[in-house]
Amino acid sequence: MTGSCDIEDGGCDEGARRVAAAWLATAGLRPTRQRLALAALLIGDGGHRHVTAESLHAAARRNGAGVALATVYNTLKSFTEAGLLTEITVDGARSYFDTRTEDHPHFYWEDDGALTDAPSNGVEITRLPTPPEGSEIARVDVVIRLRRR
Repeated sequence: MTGSCDIEDGGCDEGARRVAAAWLATAGLRPTRQRLALAALLIGDGGHRHVTAESLHAAARRNGAGVALATVYNTLKSFTEAGLLTEITVDGARSYFDTRTEDHPHFYWEDDGALTDAPSNGVEITRLPTPPEGSEIARVDVVIRLRRR
């Protein structure tokens, strides 16, 4: 079941809020008003998306949710730590949060700063270096930077 939620205009219906509450429950997160509002914008329509804290904050404000930017950052970090989102860092100062949590590559569009999913069938990693003593590889992120001609 999904609801209707438009992250561009910030509007979400009751179905989107129910989907959000169920999503939070799968991770054992308490459904606070702010978490529900942000979760509905992220996954309420059942679609996958890539957001920055700033873009989610702007959508929440358009929806009338009085959520501070610091709260959005903290909530996105909580969702990531709970396994609901994946954080993709494209440069030292810019993180995107992805609702699709299984391993997959991304295109980063340098011209407008957008992050989109890339097809997995074109990426093959056949060998990785041995990690240092006492460590293990947690994840490999593949971000392919693109520029329009």
